[in-house]
Amino acid sequence: MIGGGQGAFIGGVHRIAARIAGNWQLVAGAFSSTPEKSRASGIEIGVDPSRVYGSYVEMIEAELALPVNQRIEAVSIVTPNHMHAAPAIAAMEAGFDVIIDKPLADSMENARAIADAADRTGRRIAVTHTYTGYPLVKQARELIASGKFGKVRRVAVKYTQDWLSRAADLEGNKQAAWRVDPKQSGDAGAFGDIGTHAANLAEFITGERITRICAELTMLDGRAIDDDGAALFHLSGGGKGTLTASQVLVGDINDLAISVYCDEAGLHWRQEEPNAMRIGYRDRPTEIWHAGANRAYLSPEVVSIQRTPGGHPEGYLEAFANIYQAFGNELRGAAGTEPGYATMEDTLAGMKFLAASLESSRRGAVWVDL
Repeated sequence: MIGGGQGAFIGGVHRIAARIAGNWQLVAGAFSSTPEKSRASGIEIGVDPSRVYGSYVEMIEAELALPVNQRIEAVSIVTPNHMHAAPAIAAMEAGFDVIIDKPLADSMENARAIADAADRTGRRIAVTHTYTGYPLVKQARELIASGKFGKVRRVAVKYTQDWLSRAADLEGNKQAAWRVDPKQSGDAGAFGDIGTHAANLAEFITGERITRICAELTMLDGRAIDDDGAALFHLSGGGKGTLTASQVLVGDINDLAISVYCDEAGLHWRQEEPNAMRIGYRDRPTEIWHAGANRAYLSPEVVSIQRTPGGHPEGYLEAFANIYQAFGNELRGAAGTEPGYATMEDTLAGMKFLAASLESSRRGAVWVDL
């Protein structure tokens, strides 16, 4: 692992997810750009001190010196966005596959550099767009793909939070500080942090790409990067949609929700209630689908990634674990019918979404092609 040391949030999530997945073990790390903090973090986490390193460069060099059956198999990068590209490229050039937190990079230039390195080295990358790991999200994708609901007409997706809605929220808050700093977050703020999740969810469930966007990104007074925004978009299949992403909407804790309206049905899922999905029809009763390993109406592939019977909720950590599990299976030749994680193509689509959103907003909310 690179990053994720003391004071970090997402590093702990990745470690828990890897343990739940059951096919990964954390054996080495450079957990901070400060060597002393990295070593202190490694001790807390329980990694062998001899394999806790002061930098990712030191880690890669030392691990390469180990016998093949003892060195690391892959690298998990959980740093702020501006520190994604360099370690990802270095890891792939050293022969290691990469798990990387979204977005892929802080800019399109760095995203393309990562993609070029993957092409050049033949290494694989999984990007943790967490919400595609939820069972009912996968079931929603299968239902739309089956064609039984007809074509997608409209998508309404939102990801709204309130944790940055006050000036005081930035005081002494490491997680807030880097997200509102363009030097660390990159070109986008809230649209990069959570808007990419909303866009990815829309593309994942519909099986289509966002092709055009008209966006307006704004920020509270005194801030240097977007913390609120909304967009209209077009899908490759002809449908249209709306997307809202904000970290300053008071009263919304972590409200990721999506509605997909097709010719014959409307499908609705909300991350804060992830184990239920509503499907509405015009001429028949509304259906409520529930998650659970004993729900026979779910597809076999969806049932296979669940760990508990219906009524025993699985959530964010288990969805994250499904991504780790799928990537581990892929590396060891046991992949399912779909990758089970966001691929390079998926995450480059997310970076194009960001670039187009920023351009549209800068030009006064005009339509921009991706």
